[in-house]
Amino acid sequence: MTETQGSQDISTKLERIAKLAKEKPGVSLLTLAHHIDVEWLREAYRRTRKDGARGVDGQGAEQFAEQLEDNLRSLLDRAKSGRYRAPPVRRVHIPKGDGRQTRPIGVPTFEDKVLQRAVAMVIGEVYEQEFYDFSYGFRPGRSAHQAVEAVQKAAWRMRGGWLVEVDIKKFFDTVEHAHLRDILRQRIGDGVLLRLIGKWLNAGVIEGLVLSYPDEGTPQGGVISPLLANIYLHTVLDEWFVRDVQPALSRGAAMVRYADDFVVLFESKQDAERFLAVLPKRFGKYGLTLHPDKTRMVSFQRPDRVDEDSDGGRWIVKQRTAKDRLSRALRRLRDWCRWNRHQSLKEQHRVLKRKLNGHYAYYGITSNFDRISNFYYQARRTWHATLARRSQRAMTWRKMLSLLERFPLPQPRIVHRHGT
Repeated sequence: MTETQGSQDISTKLERIAKLAKEKPGVSLLTLAHHIDVEWLREAYRRTRKDGARGVDGQGAEQFAEQLEDNLRSLLDRAKSGRYRAPPVRRVHIPKGDGRQTRPIGVPTFEDKVLQRAVAMVIGEVYEQEFYDFSYGFRPGRSAHQAVEAVQKAAWRMRGGWLVEVDIKKFFDTVEHAHLRDILRQRIGDGVLLRLIGKWLNAGVIEGLVLSYPDEGTPQGGVISPLLANIYLHTVLDEWFVRDVQPALSRGAAMVRYADDFVVLFESKQDAERFLAVLPKRFGKYGLTLHPDKTRMVSFQRPDRVDEDSDGGRWIVKQRTAKDRLSRALRRLRDWCRWNRHQSLKEQHRVLKRKLNGHYAYYGITSNFDRISNFYYQARRTWHATLARRSQRAMTWRKMLSLLERFPLPQPRIVHRHGT
């Protein structure tokens, strides 16, 4: 069977799952695992990143691919028969924020990633029929830029109001397994899938030489973890907001959620204060807490004038790179230049181009041109300083400008035109 035929068959199965979920809203679906066969696992393998970090067994994608069909059939047999044993995840820590803190990341084995992807493809299609439009994180065809644009449009539509920005403290580490299982059983009744998810939740974590079995949390880095987190917050937050909060408000409100980060815009200050007062109680029922320093209410009022950046004389909601994010990006750029100044000019130029283009691709948003321009000029200065340190000859700006003619850095550009 060709890859195209296989993909078409997978699409047909996904459509059947979606149709079943739509036809039976609120019903626990009992027969889903039969969709997972060797062809389904082959597609899951295709969708799994091949360059990711390796799990506790040290196996990479290339070794798994050496006997791909045999490995997929063995994996399917163990998953369906109940003999599959989920290996513990390998925990690593990556820098967070200003670098003084780290974020724990769980790294599954490659085989485990493939099976997690296969299960996520099934239950993800069920919940895609449930998720609200204001949920943007880790969903097909949705992005952080769309979430930002949704906030911008809601703020413009309300003509001012109050914005509640919420940060859930250590969300991925505090998801309670018992609550998550209960939530899943409301829509997923297939014993094979529930058993596999239970094994992943109980698989344990290896950090150094220590193996532990936490009774809460879904490891960041796991393929299925973002979906489970979305399902958890869909019930804990999204449904509650639509069912209980919005009908009780005196005026309009709009929520935008990207994974565990969300903002709620209120036309009424009183509504915003009441929401912020009751939210900790709602979250407390499910083991979640608000970060006291990062959760806040901000007044957002329509300006009494427009400036030169306005859209045809109308006021607009501008977007800027946060100062700490810009400082962090520049610090990482300086660190890379310092540690790689021995590389050839051609290699340095190649990497710097990729870094600049990546920065523009994410931060190149309407009204943010000054910030990405600042990043561009700081990148030029950093490269100049780096080359000056590695050479015995003086690297003047005249020489640097001549070098930039040979190795030009990409100019800042707007990629995402929001609000235009």
